[in-house]
Amino acid sequence: MIIYGTALLACCHLLGIFLGDLLGILLGVKANVGGVGIAMLLLIFARLYMVPRALLPKPTEAGVGYWGAMYIPVVVAMAAQQNVVAALRGGPVALLSAFAAVAVCACCIAAINRMESPESVAAVDFDQSQPIC
Repeated sequence: MIIYGTALLACCHLLGIFLGDLLGILLGVKANVGGVGIAMLLLIFARLYMVPRALLPKPTEAGVGYWGAMYIPVVVAMAAQQNVVAALRGGPVALLSAFAAVAVCACCIAAINRMESPESVAAVDFDQSQPIC
């Protein structure tokens, strides 16, 4: 049943790549624009649609959860393929936008952490009998 979660991801990935290519064509760019991000959003929306309707059994949900956890390494691997040297030669805008993105993310994370009260964090009961994987 875990394989069905992988199949759901594959469908979302193919549709995301198609939509990313289509978006690139519409923007006049000869590249895929946000295909992986679109695919992950489709996977999230599919999961949110299927779980309340009992269309996603627990083992299948485990497969979806696994690939959801793999999102960050996939994005890092895709970003490693980008030509960073050419982007930096193009001007300081690439470097400035990278620093701005990191600063905005850091501020958002800090704001989210400050909104949570210490009592709610202390009230979380971690079940030690369940394996993490």
